[in-house]
Amino acid sequence: MSKELCKELGISEDLLLARGFVAYPEARVLAIAEINADARRFELEPDAAAAWKQMKAEAAAAGVELWLMSAYRSVTYQANLIRTKLKRGLSLEQILAVNAPPGYSEHHTGRAIDINSLEIDFEHSRAYQWLSRHAQRFDFHLSYPRNNPLGYQFEPWHWCYGTTLLAVN
Repeated sequence: MSKELCKELGISEDLLLARGFVAYPEARVLAIAEINADARRFELEPDAAAAWKQMKAEAAAAGVELWLMSAYRSVTYQANLIRTKLKRGLSLEQILAVNAPPGYSEHHTGRAIDINSLEIDFEHSRAYQWLSRHAQRFDFHLSYPRNNPLGYQFEPWHWCYGTTLLAVN
């Protein structure tokens, strides 16, 4: 399904290979990681959800507030994000600097989270400083540091649970 969606969106297999995108399996089992004040549910794989809750509680005990902006997103949802941006007139190059192609996003693994803000200046926040020092203890890792090999912009808000994600062959 992912390759068909990519083709429909104008994302060629050559582009996927050139950028080094990795296809990931979609999560099969999800658990509630958080429900925000607007009753929006954020879901993750059960181990990632448990780790998130523990990390959030420890940050709160240290006086640092963490909240989810995004968690699990389906492959179809990811395709719709790109469709919407294409309709707004953005180029694929612009879109793929900040969004993964459908089937190639850590979000649909149920292990990736966006925390507190989707702005670059998040890196100057107390929350980011705390995450930089402590997230690894909970097995969360910054996915897209500056000059990352996939060509994504620096995303200080995007963290993924687990040391490695298994690619789909």
